[in-house]
Amino acid sequence: MEEEKKKEEVHKCNCQGKEKKEKTKKCNRKLEESLAKVEQEKKELEEKIKYVQAELINYRKRKEEEMSQALKYANQDLILQILPILDNFERAIQLDDNNLSDELSKFLAGFKMMYAMLEDTLKQFGVEEIDAYQKPFDENCMEALMTDKDSSFENGVVLEVLLKGYRLKDRVIRPCSVRVNQIEGEDKNE
Repeated sequence: MEEEKKKEEVHKCNCQGKEKKEKTKKCNRKLEESLAKVEQEKKELEEKIKYVQAELINYRKRKEEEMSQALKYANQDLILQILPILDNFERAIQLDDNNLSDELSKFLAGFKMMYAMLEDTLKQFGVEEIDAYQKPFDENCMEALMTDKDSSFENGVVLEVLLKGYRLKDRVIRPCSVRVNQIEGEDKNE
């Protein structure tokens, strides 16, 4: 009996040892799987962090660009309000017949000075007139209000500027209103 007890004890010890090894192996596998899972989650989170950082950098760049554009064209609304006044000065000056002896010419001389000052001030802020007369029609900075037929000019050339156009720095703030030469039989898309 004692031998059987010894065999059972040995058997128990061996079993317990084998069970411990198997349990340890299972635990190790579970730990390795958990570790692999945690490492995968860590990589995913690192990628998300990099993505969010890149988005933040791009957001900052966009905001800086928007702010610089806003500052660059901050005066646009004010200038658009002043341009009709400039147009009216031009119309008044066109009344002058250059006869400096009459009262109207003397009065208009003052208008000419004010017009020149206003024009210089606008130039200082980056406003420039769009030169369109006898130039090819450009839909980016011109608006065709009328067409006419004049065989002495090429098709699509501006014959008359009805209302001047202006740029603020590199942006068209008011397109030119023009009369364009449209010769019959020529394609309009040329």
